[in-house]
Amino acid sequence: MELQQIAEQAASSPQMVFTTLAHHMDVEFLHEAYARTRKTKSSGVDQVTAKEYADNLEANLIDLYQRMRSGRYFAPPVKRVWIEKEDKSQRPIGIPAFEDKIVQRAVSMLLGAVFNQDFYDFSYGFIEGRSPHQALKVIWEQCTYKANNINWILDADVSGFFDNINHKLLREIIKERVNDGGLLRYIGKWLNAGVQEGTVLSYSETGTPQGGVISPLLANIFLHHVLDDWFVKEVKTRMKGQCFLVRFADDFVIGFEEEEDARRVMTVLTKRFARFDLSIHPKKTKLIRFGRPDTSSIFDDQNETFDFLGFTFYWGKTRKGSWVIKKKTCKKRFKRTMKSLWAWCKDNRHEPLIEQFKTLCSKLRGHYQYYGVRGNYRLLELIFKHAERAWRFWLGRRSRTSNVTWEKFEQLRSTFRFPSPRIVHDI
Repeated sequence: MELQQIAEQAASSPQMVFTTLAHHMDVEFLHEAYARTRKTKSSGVDQVTAKEYADNLEANLIDLYQRMRSGRYFAPPVKRVWIEKEDKSQRPIGIPAFEDKIVQRAVSMLLGAVFNQDFYDFSYGFIEGRSPHQALKVIWEQCTYKANNINWILDADVSGFFDNINHKLLREIIKERVNDGGLLRYIGKWLNAGVQEGTVLSYSETGTPQGGVISPLLANIFLHHVLDDWFVKEVKTRMKGQCFLVRFADDFVIGFEEEEDARRVMTVLTKRFARFDLSIHPKKTKLIRFGRPDTSSIFDDQNETFDFLGFTFYWGKTRKGSWVIKKKTCKKRFKRTMKSLWAWCKDNRHEPLIEQFKTLCSKLRGHYQYYGVRGNYRLLELIFKHAERAWRFWLGRRSRTSNVTWEKFEQLRSTFRFPSPRIVHDI
C-alpha cells in the first residue's frame, strides 16, 4: 500500500524530489523484502545461506531493523566468482551476503516505486511487468510496420558498463529524483563495500557488482539519464525520418528510416557516453542495412543481421513468398547451450538415472521457454536431439563395461522421454 502511494505520487508529480522514504523500512517492510528476495543455495562472505537465515527469521529481521535504525548496519564485501562468456572471456559476478540482499531489495523497492514511473516504455530490463520477449516483439513490430519504413539498425555495445559506472555521477542522477540521506548512505555503502576474491579484498571507485540485487535498478537509473531521456528529448526531435529505441539493461538497438540520421547519431552517441565516463565498443558497435527487401527479390543480398537478447534478427520469406523479419537463436548462445549440456551429462553421469532425467528435462523446458519463438523450431529441435545424444554417450561411459547402444537407448527413451520442442511465444 505504501509503495503504491509513492508510485502514484511519483507518476502525478514528475518533477517532485522525494526526501523522506527511508522511514518506510520497518520490520514489516523487511518481511516483504525478504519474501521478494530469491532464496538461492549460494552464500556470501558471511557463509550464511538463505535457509540458515530463515531458521530464525523473525529475530534476524528485528535485529537487522535495529541495526539499520541506529546506523550500525554495514554492507559486507561482495564475494566474486567468474563465469565464462560466449567469447571465452571471463565475466565477474558478485554474490552479496543474504542479509545484505534483503536490505538491497528493500531499498530497490522504494527507489523502484519512484523511478519506474519515469522509465520510458521502450526500456524493458529488470522492470516489473516487462520482459525480454516484449522487447523482441517491439523491435519486430517497429521494423515490420511499413509506415515506419525502418531501413537502418544501430546495434550498440557499451564496454564493461556495470564495471565503469561513475559513483559520483550516479549519486547526482539519483538526487534529481530521490534526495533521501538514508537511502543514499545505503547506496554509498554498497558501492564502496569492496569485492572479496578468495582472501584478497579489493575496492574500486567505479562500477556496481553484477549479481547485486540493487545493481539492475541503479543501471536503469543511470542509462535512463544517459541514453533514454537524451534520445527522447534531444535526438528524436532532430531526426528527418522515423526512428525508435529499444533497451534492455545495457543492451540496446536504435532503428532509423534515414541513413543520414543513423550516421549522425552513431557519431554523437560515442561523445554522449564519454561525458559519463562510459565508452561504446568500437568493434562490437555497428550500423547495418535492415530495410524491407524488394518484393520481386528471391534472395536478400542487401541486408545484414543483428543480435539482440540472444536472438539473431534477419529477413526471410514465408511459405507464401512474402518477406518477413525472422528470429533464431544466435550462434554464440546456441553453441554455449550445446557445450553446457554435453559438460553437464559428463559431470553427472554417475548420478541416479531419474535425477539426471529430471534435471535435463528442466534444462530443456527452460531453453524452450526462452527461445521458443516463431521461426526458431528447427534450432530447438537440434538442442533436443543433442541432449539425447549427450545423455546416451555419457551413460555409456559410466564404467568400462557399460555400453548404451541406440537400441538400448530406445528402450530407455520409452520410459524417460524428454519434453518435445515447442513454440511458447507467438512473436
